[in-house]
Amino acid sequence: MVLRYTPEQRDFIKNNAAGKGNAELTELFNARFGLNLSVEKIKCFKANHRISSGLTGRFESGHVPANKGKKGLSQGGVETQFKKGRKPHNYVPVGSERVNGDDYVDIKVADPNKWRGKHLIVWEQHQGCSVPKGHAVIFGDGNRRNFDPDNLILVTRGQLAIMNKNGLIQKNAEFTRTGIIMADIIKKIGEKRRRKK
Repeated sequence: MVLRYTPEQRDFIKNNAAGKGNAELTELFNARFGLNLSVEKIKCFKANHRISSGLTGRFESGHVPANKGKKGLSQGGVETQFKKGRKPHNYVPVGSERVNGDDYVDIKVADPNKWRGKHLIVWEQHQGCSVPKGHAVIFGDGNRRNFDPDNLILVTRGQLAIMNKNGLIQKNAEFTRTGIIMADIIKKIGEKRRRKK
């Protein structure tokens, strides 16, 4: 149903729009004319007739906030606020494990929220050093839950890219180690071809 505004209704909207939000203007309009129009109808009328309330939705320069000088605004009472030193309900202690979005197991290594791949931690503990820059630790058998140190293999990022591209990561750690050798050969062949050009 198309609503037809009377001249009196049109004038009312035009004369009362200044300084009022759409909800407030709709309430006044409905009370004045005994109607039950939605805020959207008044908003559309204003837009179609280029009527502005002059409101920007921003605080004007010099505006004093309602909570100025108050320390901490209490919304739900003291019993709902965090006490100093209290941990949130979803807190997990350091050492906890989770499965991340890439399906790797992470271990929480520090508060408040620092996590690291379990495979990296296990490899570093077994090797006695940190993973070198530009390297990655892969699962030799492709199983991201097999943390046996013999299944965790250190590769360069370059080797990993070639292995992924050529499907050289197998379901057997020894075959994957052979895949690393093949990746190195593929890299050398590519370098020789580039030099010939």
